[in-house]
Amino acid sequence: MKNIFKYTIGIFALLIVSCNDGIDPITAVDPGSDGGAPSVTVMKPADGTVIDELSIESSIDIEFAVEDDIEIQLITVSWDGIQIASYDNFTDYRIFGDAFTKDDVSFGDHILSVTATDISGNTFTVSHTISKPPYEAMFASEEFYMPFDGNYTEFIGISNAGEVGTPGFFGNGFIGSNSFVAGADSYLTYPMGDMLGSSFSAMFWYRVVPGPDNRAGILVMGADENRTQGFRLFREGGSSSQTIKLNVGTGSGESWNNGGSVTVNGDWINVAFTVSPTETVVYLNGAPVNTATPSGPIDWTGCNDLVIGSGGPTFSYWGHKSDDSAMDELRFFTSALSQNEIQDIINATNPYEPIYDGEIVYMPFEGSFTDVVNNIDPTEVGDPTFAGTSHGGVNAYKGVTDSYLTYPLDDILNTEFSATMWYKLNAEPNRAGILSIRRPMDGGNHDLTHGFTFFREAAGDNQRFKLNVGTGGAGNWVDGGSDADVPANTTDWVHLAFSISGSKATTYINGEVAKEVDIPGPIDWTDCNVFSIMSGAPNFLQWNHWSDESSLDDLRIYNKALSQAEVQATME
Repeated sequence: MKNIFKYTIGIFALLIVSCNDGIDPITAVDPGSDGGAPSVTVMKPADGTVIDELSIESSIDIEFAVEDDIEIQLITVSWDGIQIASYDNFTDYRIFGDAFTKDDVSFGDHILSVTATDISGNTFTVSHTISKPPYEAMFASEEFYMPFDGNYTEFIGISNAGEVGTPGFFGNGFIGSNSFVAGADSYLTYPMGDMLGSSFSAMFWYRVVPGPDNRAGILVMGADENRTQGFRLFREGGSSSQTIKLNVGTGSGESWNNGGSVTVNGDWINVAFTVSPTETVVYLNGAPVNTATPSGPIDWTGCNDLVIGSGGPTFSYWGHKSDDSAMDELRFFTSALSQNEIQDIINATNPYEPIYDGEIVYMPFEGSFTDVVNNIDPTEVGDPTFAGTSHGGVNAYKGVTDSYLTYPLDDILNTEFSATMWYKLNAEPNRAGILSIRRPMDGGNHDLTHGFTFFREAAGDNQRFKLNVGTGGAGNWVDGGSDADVPANTTDWVHLAFSISGSKATTYINGEVAKEVDIPGPIDWTDCNVFSIMSGAPNFLQWNHWSDESSLDDLRIYNKALSQAEVQATME
């Protein structure tokens, strides 16, 4: 037994020796003197961060790291001088980091500070500035703006609308992340008070649906059900088309504006209306669709709350209840905007981006002559106007005797050139210029060796569309023959196009080649000084190609020679 005990003691001793073999023993190390304050790094948010978000409260991510050569004792995080987090228990007492989200970030300038203190009492602070600028009115006389991006906030007064029922959101917006849908028995209210005077305007984007009963209130501000105070914007119609109308109370009576029709097709459309003591106008996509003359200024007596998305308590009769359509970007203005002002706001808030390769000019003619690619207004000669109908929108250019547009030549004169357009023929007069860039006439004679003209002339019972291209040494005729004819009595919209390269010039009708000819070189633009739209004037008049009284829509200019497939794509 004694021997066994001795053996056991011996084995245990060998094990102890074996376990320590090759391993340094733990020894205390002097940490040395404290080298100074801890280091603090703030990774998020970066110093100078701007929160560009239209919401009363936002969130921001905060991430930081702290290191010390001896030992961290305390870390505090503050927002605008108020502590929002603190740390005094560390697993690794020399290195620590954390990340979290700060909610409820309001408008204004803010300071985030992270402060670290080590065991010797040394302290170091890093501060970053963050700003969330409030919305500033973008347009003259703008007094009210609701973008509906997930909230019902009005961003000029910075306050929320009241909710009646369970109003909701569409899930996406025309601009931004969302839009408003009132829904059954629901709407918003906002205390407008005396914000609006005798002249005012409203504008919004609208995606109309016929529900719930082929009619609904849209925007209403009334005192009672007699309609002699305030206003009522509403819609009526059927499953395929809805008419947006306006009623204005003048105290002793009311004024009706029967507005205009909107196709129920899932598209967004811009709706605006203006009210003054002498006129009310309803606009669709920037084009005036109806004008009415009230007997006097609007009467605001007893009107306090704006109702959004319903006829509300003062106009729910005749079925004008809550709207199932989507509304986005609602604005009110304390002036009766002009048509040009309305179109400028549309262009500014919804800038057009070219959709075709080489597209450098686009004139949709939706109530203005503006080139929406470059936001340029052409010069009006005479009294050009609008057709009141369109190929694909709500309006188009309407030619008038001795009237046309001129567009600046800067940046559109290229070695290749193309144009596409929709065109509704008026064969009287029986010849006219459509698009022309030429040198000035000399003694009443054309100089066909420079620039181009796209024009039409009578050919029996038809109108024939032709092109002449100047290449420096000659004027090259693209005389389409019968393939370039359109019946003079047609009432249909026709798609017209032409393309000019360094070697060919081609005309198209409804996407098909009407005529193609070889040319000896690119267009020669020397001394060309005017781009005329809907007339041969002033430089292509020798054969009476004066102003065209037809209708023109969706004019596009390209800095390349389009292929037939590209021309056909613009028809779609």
